[in-house]
Amino acid sequence: MKRTVKITLAASVVLAAAAMSPGSQAQQSAMTFFITSAGSGNGGNLGGLEGADAICQKLAASAGAAAKTWRAYLSTTGAKSVNARDRIGRGPWQNAKGEVVARTLDELHSDKNNLNKQTALTETGQVVNGRGDKPNMHDILTGSSPEGRAVGGGEKDTTCNNWTSADAGSAIVGHHDRQGLDTSPPAMSWNSSHGSKGCSQQALVSTGGAGLLYCFAAN
Repeated sequence: MKRTVKITLAASVVLAAAAMSPGSQAQQSAMTFFITSAGSGNGGNLGGLEGADAICQKLAASAGAAAKTWRAYLSTTGAKSVNARDRIGRGPWQNAKGEVVARTLDELHSDKNNLNKQTALTETGQVVNGRGDKPNMHDILTGSSPEGRAVGGGEKDTTCNNWTSADAGSAIVGHHDRQGLDTSPPAMSWNSSHGSKGCSQQALVSTGGAGLLYCFAAN
């Protein structure tokens, strides 16, 4: 039993050292894009855009990338609507492993971007569960059109009441793994696939999500 404990502790030390290696830290400090490893825990209530940005900033800081200004890729609707694409800078953007996911805003919102399950990683460089995994977590909150703009003008909510509702409403989500029920453009869209069943945490989970966000460095 003692030998097993020693081996386990030694392995833990090695893994911890690898995670904190200079190379790993350098890559993460150069990171300019990630999917949050966790959401608000309160469904679509993120505390508005300010609260969502704070989630991105906090997670980036925990990964050694606090020096950048981080923004959540989210749109809002109403008289002072905001487009997600206008919040995130001009690029280029790369993940925690240094892989470029898009060089420009136009490329990001085109079929030429490099966003998929293998590259849309968390702030610590981990792959996010997608279609076929348990649990499926590929629904990423965006509230946006395929072009990265606010979707308004209708009666149906598309942003969980501008990211303040954890109950009524709905939010447009994208599929980070570019997979859905079929091969139609919406099913394979990273930022504008379908509306959520509701805005509670349970509702987001029931359709294949966890309330996760895309975060981009705006500077």
